[in-house]
Amino acid sequence: MISTSNVSLAYGKRTLFEDVTIKFTPGNCYGLIGANGAGKSTFLKILSGEIDPNTGTVDIPATARLAVLKQNHFEYDAFPALQTVIMGHKRLWDIMQERDVIYAKPDFNEADGLRVAELEGEFADLEGWNAEYEAAELLSGLGISEDLHHALMQDLSGSEKVRVLLAQALFGNPDILLLDEPTNHLDAESIMWLENFLDNFQNTVLVVSHDRHFLDAVCTHVADIDYGKIQLYAGNYGFWYESSQLASKQRSDANKKTEDKRKELEEFIRRFSANASKSKQATSRQKLLEKLTVEDIKPSSRKYPYIAFKPEREAGNQLLNVENLSKSVDGQTIFSDVTFMVNKGDKIAVLGRNDIAASTFFRVVMDELQPDSGEYKWGTTITASFFPKDNQSFFDTDLNLVDWLRQFSEEKDESFIRGFLGRMLFSGEESLKKATVLSGGEKVRCMFSRMMLQSGNVLLFDEPTNHLDLESITALNNALRDFDGTILFSSHDLQFVDTIANRIIELTPNGIIDKRMTYEEYLSDEAVKELRRKMYAKALA
Repeated sequence: MISTSNVSLAYGKRTLFEDVTIKFTPGNCYGLIGANGAGKSTFLKILSGEIDPNTGTVDIPATARLAVLKQNHFEYDAFPALQTVIMGHKRLWDIMQERDVIYAKPDFNEADGLRVAELEGEFADLEGWNAEYEAAELLSGLGISEDLHHALMQDLSGSEKVRVLLAQALFGNPDILLLDEPTNHLDAESIMWLENFLDNFQNTVLVVSHDRHFLDAVCTHVADIDYGKIQLYAGNYGFWYESSQLASKQRSDANKKTEDKRKELEEFIRRFSANASKSKQATSRQKLLEKLTVEDIKPSSRKYPYIAFKPEREAGNQLLNVENLSKSVDGQTIFSDVTFMVNKGDKIAVLGRNDIAASTFFRVVMDELQPDSGEYKWGTTITASFFPKDNQSFFDTDLNLVDWLRQFSEEKDESFIRGFLGRMLFSGEESLKKATVLSGGEKVRCMFSRMMLQSGNVLLFDEPTNHLDLESITALNNALRDFDGTILFSSHDLQFVDTIANRIIELTPNGIIDKRMTYEEYLSDEAVKELRRKMYAKALA
């Protein structure tokens, strides 16, 4: 268990937390949510002792072991990956080091014998004999191949380092586990492995994530940061979101009687529980949800951007034809022999194990890169609108946001431009911000405004959910799901892909896998799994 008592923290005039008293208990996984800048990561740092609050205390039982997902990717560069994982259990690692030093002494004496006997006893109590096996299991589960288990951290890629540090946090069954964005840089298979691990984890977990599928899969509770307070809600993120929408609806309906509201809530809980996954977490969530009352659910103060893409003209039947397209970067084949035709109404998720595969493909078909071979052809009726993953070049200007967006609009009237910015939550003085000072999430929302003004009938998005908060991700997800035109997009957000895509194309160094199915079906289909294994094995041969 971990709890806080009257915790407050302010930076100058800005108050993040005020008199937060809260308790997190074993057997539960708490998803810590809040708008960008609300203080989610800061609160985890307060709990871990990395940051001291202005007032109040954090209480952890003296015997409890707390583990944190480290953010410094260079801290363990001098150590092998397997050792780095074991170092997550500091007491066990200290025992192993002291024991090895004593055994290596040339003048081993009686006192050394007594001391090493104590260490061996504690080593056994901590199940130290299983340490290397457990560490290796964690690494393999998170996609680190056995040949890298003894490699130095400095020789691993950034993605591989993140996975090792995640294994370090999970190692040794900690009593309290604090995870800040644990799914970053993980592929879908590794995320599902982590979901299963946490589903079976018996102790206390607090997690910050922008991955809604992950939050829905692992969380028994949501801890919502709002107005400097933290409010606990039973259920996962999906339930919190839907119930807060229901609360807003009920609050606006002043004439509805309490009994009618209660029945509406009960029906909502029944419907939600029936759709939940059959996991241990879902079972425990359902028991909590059954105890909810109308008074327990509250509307959120969150603001959601208004995103809607409306094509200026309907696309014809000829959209995009790709034939034998290949591209290498720095001598490495990124994709080859890519051949497919885009059909009207397709919503295609473009995937690839290599992180730059989709980005490179999009840049090729948008005439930003030359392919090594092959060709592509857009239909004559097509207006393609593209969201690039790297948008920095668009904001290297001293223009304010009104003038920045005016560049991309045929209608130059300021009230019209401000209206578009207002939809993206830039109102009043916010719309006069300089483009150069925007945060990553603000830049993404501006790019969406630009795309809406372009009125394209084919939309291309390269990792559009990066930098966005949950509210903006939800708004974009709904907008693309409702869009009547054709979409090609890439994303690591499983729920985003699964709820939008009706076709999956995976780019490999040895051709493509092209399946008309949902992403969940794609990941679970045994024939697809075997095909993927063969495609990548063939590429490595």
